Amino acid sequence: MASSDDGGSHHRPIVVAVDKDKNSASAVKWAVDNLLTTNPNLVLLHVRIKKSPNPGGGNEAAPDANGGSSDEDTQNVFTPFRAYSARKRIVVKEIVLEDTEVSKGLVDYINGHCVTNIVLGASSRSALGRKYWTPDVPTIINKAAPEFCTVYVVSKGRQQSVRPAAKPLTSSVSARQHSSSAWTPSRLSNSESEDISRLSFARAEPKIIESEKTRPEKGPSNVVIDHLHAPSGGPMNSCSRTSQSDGNELFARINHRSVDISADNLDFTQVAIKETPRNGSSSYTLEAEMKRLKLELRQTLDMYNAACKEAVLANQAAEELNKWKMEEARRFEQARLAEEAALAIAETEKAKCRAAIEAAKKAQKMAEIEAQRRKYAELKAKREGEKKNRAMNVLSQNDLRYRKYTIEEIEAATKNFSSSLKVGEGGYGPVFKGKLDHTPVAIKVLSADAAQGKKQFQQEVEVLSLIRHPNLVLLLGACPEYGCLVYEFMNNGSLEDRLFRKGNTPSIPWEIRFKIAAEIATGLLFLHQAKPEPLVHRDLKPANILLDRNYVCKISDVGLARLVPPSVADTVTQYHMTSAAGTFCYIDPEYQQTGKLGTKSDVYSLGIMLLQIITARPPMGLTHHVERAIEKGTFADLLDPTVQNWPVEEALKFAKLSLKCAELRMKDRPDLGSVIVPELSKLKEVGINSMPSISS
Repeated sequence: MASSDDGGSHHRPIVVAVDKDKNSASAVKWAVDNLLTTNPNLVLLHVRIKKSPNPGGGNEAAPDANGGSSDEDTQNVFTPFRAYSARKRIVVKEIVLEDTEVSKGLVDYINGHCVTNIVLGASSRSALGRKYWTPDVPTIINKAAPEFCTVYVVSKGRQQSVRPAAKPLTSSVSARQHSSSAWTPSRLSNSESEDISRLSFARAEPKIIESEKTRPEKGPSNVVIDHLHAPSGGPMNSCSRTSQSDGNELFARINHRSVDISADNLDFTQVAIKETPRNGSSSYTLEAEMKRLKLELRQTLDMYNAACKEAVLANQAAEELNKWKMEEARRFEQARLAEEAALAIAETEKAKCRAAIEAAKKAQKMAEIEAQRRKYAELKAKREGEKKNRAMNVLSQNDLRYRKYTIEEIEAATKNFSSSLKVGEGGYGPVFKGKLDHTPVAIKVLSADAAQGKKQFQQEVEVLSLIRHPNLVLLLGACPEYGCLVYEFMNNGSLEDRLFRKGNTPSIPWEIRFKIAAEIATGLLFLHQAKPEPLVHRDLKPANILLDRNYVCKISDVGLARLVPPSVADTVTQYHMTSAAGTFCYIDPEYQQTGKLGTKSDVYSLGIMLLQIITARPPMGLTHHVERAIEKGTFADLLDPTVQNWPVEEALKFAKLSLKCAELRMKDRPDLGSVIVPELSKLKEVGINSMPSISS
């Protein structure tokens, strides 16, 4: 019997021949993995050997392909495949055939059901089979299968061989359908009780079947019905009746009246009646019977046409319903994807919102912490200011901070401020050499036209009366009524005079220059670490560095120093000054631009002065000249030529440290206590070791 599918081979079921051997399980698994991806139909086919009569005359059950003949054994063949198909969620159709040979039953089934794909397990012959030669089913099927069928042989889960189809199914089946297009009634009867439904359409018959009915009670009479035509494209075989296109084609052929059931076309003229003497009216009875049959046949064909129309309409409705379902599924999928995208966007936005909230909380917390720090700093500054004011009040009430000299004593010591005793000009007035209490002194006199003289005088007196250091000028006393300050006298004058050899004085050796530089840095560090507040000199230059007879240097002219609160000193916050002070070339550029003063403002002035110590050149553009000389390798030519035997390597280290001190930005300058003083102290030791006779 042909299959009811009329589509291409991809709509036909995949048939797998199964048995109890292991290769059958491999064949089923291979078919599910490789062929069911495009074809969801699977048929498991098992052939059982028919019982044949034995030579003795009795019927003895011959063993089937499983080695048994019971129905229970046959059903056990499908048991493992049912479990496998249940796991895979596959709908499987199980078919059992009986035939004298397995290969013959398979070939008949392929031909009868138009099978386009069949899968078989490879033959596993035992030693006994090889000796007595059992039939090889896959080999037979490969040779005997029709051309439209593809045969796959599987062994151990792999495809062992394949015999592809030589031609598509449509070509071979259409040839058979073309040769079997006629249909004929298989049987006619005179009996009233026989229904017209006993008419059947003959398939694959090349000509009209002749039917005879003998009536013994009325005598023999032969009825031959010719020219009873069905439509040329009569009922289709079962291999091609279910598709919608063939239903439409059948409906079209019926609508075009390819079935003609008119009385003119139903020709009964060749009905020969052999009458007997005792049946004289049989011709009339036969004519009435033929008319009745003709009428019933017409009614049956009308019903058939109506059924065909209904089938076509049902197919069209089914197709429309299927399209509607596909469209709904597509819309549902689009809605689902849109919903997922919206959810993803919502989650992303939620995450961003949470991150923003956390960032805002952190910012608020940081702001609160900063506000607390600011409040604490303000409170601390307020307390320190109060403490400073109390200390200043105590100092202002204490008249014993320094020795007071009268103007008469000052005039006597300076011989009425004789120009012959004038040794220099300070930051706010001339400096005279004198003698008080039989001790040589230097007396600073406040100029009448000095704008900040009185203020500077008060600062120097207050500061110098409280501090003592070997590298700071010692204040011996003062005459507050006339603004005179009395210092210890320094025999070698200022560092500026000695570097530029004023009065044709001898040049300072490089060993002493390294020592002077270390002492200047030590004295400056003492000012910066003063308690309770650090002091910034603001006017550090060679003219304000004085030398005694042993070339011990002391920092003088602290009249421009300001008291800076420690909470705003150095790198924390810098005290804002309203006007720049000090000599131009030595003043910190950042202080000049912003008015912000820090302890590193003195570091810049120190750097310029250190370069002058080794080069004895004016400060203008000195950093640029030194940098160019180092880059060109001519640094030795830049050193003071009046000094012999310069240690070029140590001098280069000295110059590089000085250039770091003279950086334009405060934050780029090294720290005085941790970097500058230790480096200069090492160079001082180098100089002392070179001249053991020079003591510090």
